[in-house]
Amino acid sequence: MSARPRRVLVVCTRRIGDVLLTTPLIRSLRLAWPQARLEALVLPGTEGILQGNPDLDAVMVTPRGGWRVRLAFLRRLFRSYDLACAATGSDRARLLARWAGRRCIGLWSRNDPAWGRQLLPGTWLDFDELDEHAIESPLRIAAALGIEPRREVVPPAPRSSPDLPELRQPYAVIHPWPKFRYKAWPRERWLALGRALQDDGLQVVVSGGPDAQERAFCSELCSALPGSVDLAGRLGFAELAEVIARAHVYIGPDTVMTHLAAAVGAPTVALFGPSNPVRWGPWPAGLQEAGSPWPRRGSGRSGRVWLMQGPGDCVPCLLEGCDRHVDSRSRCLEELSVSQVAAAVAQAMLLKD
Repeated sequence: MSARPRRVLVVCTRRIGDVLLTTPLIRSLRLAWPQARLEALVLPGTEGILQGNPDLDAVMVTPRGGWRVRLAFLRRLFRSYDLACAATGSDRARLLARWAGRRCIGLWSRNDPAWGRQLLPGTWLDFDELDEHAIESPLRIAAALGIEPRREVVPPAPRSSPDLPELRQPYAVIHPWPKFRYKAWPRERWLALGRALQDDGLQVVVSGGPDAQERAFCSELCSALPGSVDLAGRLGFAELAEVIARAHVYIGPDTVMTHLAAAVGAPTVALFGPSNPVRWGPWPAGLQEAGSPWPRRGSGRSGRVWLMQGPGDCVPCLLEGCDRHVDSRSRCLEELSVSQVAAAVAQAMLLKD
């Protein structure tokens, strides 16, 4: 840009994990333009992952409510920013960025119709949804602006000293419940792993969200693991980040909490099945090298993160489980053994400070 912008908006109107993986772009913008007012616009329910983010001056949430509420919001937003960045390749993010910024820049998927670029003025950057890591796509915006990309996923932080539960060291955090069943490791495997962790002298801490079904699952798991601690639905993202950072190891599926564990530098074991590790593998804390740290196929380690991939010639299928819907089973995860995961956990715990 010919002049440094005074007000910048980053639009990420997708899921919680997408918002977290936009924080490297936000950090890049903050370090390049420390005097600018930098804000984010996200969907309701995702703003907690940006709590206490030191690079942001404000976080806005798209409004719920009738058309009058939405219209008033759009009126306030119109051309309020020198620069608006659409950090995800979605129509909503692009339209909001175009509406809010006197200049806008954003992502345009290779799968989206090319003619749309002519209808929506702005600077639109191609990105690769298959062979490019999810933090690299938003960082294309930084590169296009002449800004040094900073590959650092920034976890949320408590605004004040958190009232954290008393936990007995050493402890392990397990996060057994993904948003969709096709990413889930079977319940009996979690129980077996939890018992193995307890046999090794670790207290088991179970994390989870506020959803009723998720809380019931975690409660049932803790009942079968006497002495374990159930934190499901009891802490926000910032407080959970603190708990995970102190853990000897974290184990979880392809979910935002696993990305968060990697970001805080905890020894992390990520359980992957149908998902594409190249794009969605957790980004290890401290890694600044461009490109994805993960291959398409096979288990491996990068930094303090172990990625365990289920077996099968079809893995990763990049689809929603064996039955092709979000509530599907995934045979590859069902066949990922406790002994394989436990071996990765043992290696990961060797790196605990």
